[in-house]
Amino acid sequence: MNVSSWVWIGFTAAVLALLGVDLLLGRGKDAPSFRASLVWSAVWIGLGAAFAGVLWLWQGGGVAGEYAAGYLIEKSLSVDNVFVFAVIFSALAVPDNLRKRVLFWGVLGALVFRGLFIAAGAAMLDAAHAVLYVFAAVLLVTAVKLARHSSIKVDPNRNIVLRGLRRLLPVTEGYEGGRFLVRRAGVLHATPLLAALIAIETTDIVFALDSIPAIFAITDDPFIVFTSNAFAILGLRSLTFLLSGSMARFHFLGLGLAGVLGFAGLKLALSDLWHPPVLLSLGVIVAILTAAVLASLVRERRLAALPGGVA
Repeated sequence: MNVSSWVWIGFTAAVLALLGVDLLLGRGKDAPSFRASLVWSAVWIGLGAAFAGVLWLWQGGGVAGEYAAGYLIEKSLSVDNVFVFAVIFSALAVPDNLRKRVLFWGVLGALVFRGLFIAAGAAMLDAAHAVLYVFAAVLLVTAVKLARHSSIKVDPNRNIVLRGLRRLLPVTEGYEGGRFLVRRAGVLHATPLLAALIAIETTDIVFALDSIPAIFAITDDPFIVFTSNAFAILGLRSLTFLLSGSMARFHFLGLGLAGVLGFAGLKLALSDLWHPPVLLSLGVIVAILTAAVLASLVRERRLAALPGGVA
């Protein structure tokens, strides 16, 4: 798919404008309500789906199908990000009204770093076909880990970059409103809010090492890879507030993500021998994630039906 530089510039400008809208929506002091988070999550998902329609009209069903499969993979993996973000916020005791500020800058940083990773990944694939097998190995190993442990464990206090910050700058004991840095007696101090941002940003980079190879299993077109990542990440802030209190209900989500990553890894490993249609790949991804969600809901219902069960 040949995309002019003007299209790249226009899409990037549109993404930045949408981030600006997200920032304006979060100007209030309080955390967004469940209803507001639900509405805006639906809006962001609707925009992601609408872009598939744009690609269908512009480039045809094949390209639109690649985008849809890639978007679905990235969106499902972002749900696991939500769980990790909740762990970080809890471990660092980030006040609810400050979490949206951290998430905004975290999303912006994620877009920048993923753009760099996509460019690097595309360049490596052009330079050496064997990189496909490296990506496949990363995905298969991650799939096995997720299948065994159901989720990725994160301890913010063991984050290497965060520990480096604490050695580089003194960190204030309490939060200083929405500020990341403050001066005390002429000495620059980091606040716990900056520590939370660094923890989230570096954790997302680790996740990107899995998610970027996963979408390269669907398509090697940098524009499709970047746009699917961008739309999947854009609604991450609303999704975090929407799901952070109910992640325990999705008990089998880790197994579902393991299945998706395992399928992507096998597809990459067999890319020289097997080229499944895009609709087949999309169908497999949808089937795996749907099965994981339905199994989780059935489990919750059965637990709730037991004497003393928890809904």
